[in-house]
Amino acid sequence: MKALRPLIISGKEVLPLVEGGKGISISNGQSSGAWASAGGVGTFSGVNADSYDEHGRVIPQVYKGRTRRERHEELIAFGIQGGITQARIAHEASGGQGRIHMNILWEMAGAERILVGVLEGAKGLIHGVTCGAGMPYKIAEICTHHGVHYYPIISSARAFRALWKRAYHKFSDWLGGVVYEDPWLAGGHNGLSNSEDPNKPEDPYPRVAELRKQMNEFGLDEIPIVMAGGVWALREWEHWLDNPEIGPVAFQFGTRPLLTQESPISDAWKHRLLTLKEGDVYLNRFSPTGFYSSAVNNPFMEELRGRSERQVAYSAHEVGEHNTPFPVGARGRMVYLTAEDKKHADAWIRQGHTHAMRTPETTLIFVTPAQENEIVTDQINCMGCLSQCQFSNWSQHPEHNFSTGKKADPRSFCIQKTLQEISHSEKLDNQLMFAGHNAYRFASDPFYRNGFIPTVRELVDRIATGD
Repeated sequence: MKALRPLIISGKEVLPLVEGGKGISISNGQSSGAWASAGGVGTFSGVNADSYDEHGRVIPQVYKGRTRRERHEELIAFGIQGGITQARIAHEASGGQGRIHMNILWEMAGAERILVGVLEGAKGLIHGVTCGAGMPYKIAEICTHHGVHYYPIISSARAFRALWKRAYHKFSDWLGGVVYEDPWLAGGHNGLSNSEDPNKPEDPYPRVAELRKQMNEFGLDEIPIVMAGGVWALREWEHWLDNPEIGPVAFQFGTRPLLTQESPISDAWKHRLLTLKEGDVYLNRFSPTGFYSSAVNNPFMEELRGRSERQVAYSAHEVGEHNTPFPVGARGRMVYLTAEDKKHADAWIRQGHTHAMRTPETTLIFVTPAQENEIVTDQINCMGCLSQCQFSNWSQHPEHNFSTGKKADPRSFCIQKTLQEISHSEKLDNQLMFAGHNAYRFASDPFYRNGFIPTVRELVDRIATGD
């Protein structure tokens, strides 16, 4: 194993080992501060981060607003206060070592307002901001204004070229690095384009080499690339080190930090990670963001798959093969199915999926009465946690009357509800459980033998050896 050379990241020489920022309260001030204390780059999540009362108890994010717009404002206020809180905790836990970064999603609600609010409220405590899930053009201007390095998360050289040409070339001094996130193997939301086959993963090496070539053309030879997604043991990436085709490189670990003593996830979740098998992490497109995402294949995912599988196309009028009448809803309004699809619908109804729900694509899905009630209730209770949401048809843009202009899609789900639930309870099976595709390796890696759960420092030391 080649020696792991330190890099200058966000203005300080550190180990080129980066903690991946993971969703709602899954990487927080304690975990990121511990990672920074071990000499690397800790990353806390700025997505609905937790705040605490005077007794150190998590303040539940309960919404009192009567409208989505009112709840949306409450959510932004929660996000700003939580981000400031976690930045302070991370700073204290780091002991002045390493670097502290904040991770946000560009498609989360009020991303710009939350980022500005946290950077202003936690001045000097955050050294860098990583940002993906969309095309974060304005991240460069915001971070430069606050004297903080920025790290766009991209999945292709083409995406970085677009960001550079439109905005980043004006703010190059504060570009700290470029995070290449493998769109097939990373956990959470994935940046697969419409031209890429989700079932045919591509080798990241030529894609990152292309990114480096692109960056060199822009005079960014010394700006590090952070390889993220599918990284488990550095021995498997040794050929990337001191390689002129790759240039300065750091490695981001998102999944392995889940299984540490400082990780805030529940004990039930940690023990579940130790039992996963290859293929248990499922690349799907049920997220209300519209992006692909990777999650553990559990009853929650099975139920979402079932909704889409129990689906038929309909026509509002009798036309062509759509000539078989079918009543929908409490008023029994008639639509038309093909004769074959009517047979499928009747079979699903006999199985108990008696309620048909319309989708934006002129199809019907069949669910139980309880499932329909949950779906409708969640849509009504929407707090506008995304910039736009397929599940509830919320949009944060007033010029569009706070609507996507499309029907709410019952094939998706309320991502805020399920992530809050799994991050603050022991409930797993009926919640969304994000993980990278290498999570199955916990079960076979000798480091975790007999259920061993390391401290963050023990994990960082282990990773630095190449294992």
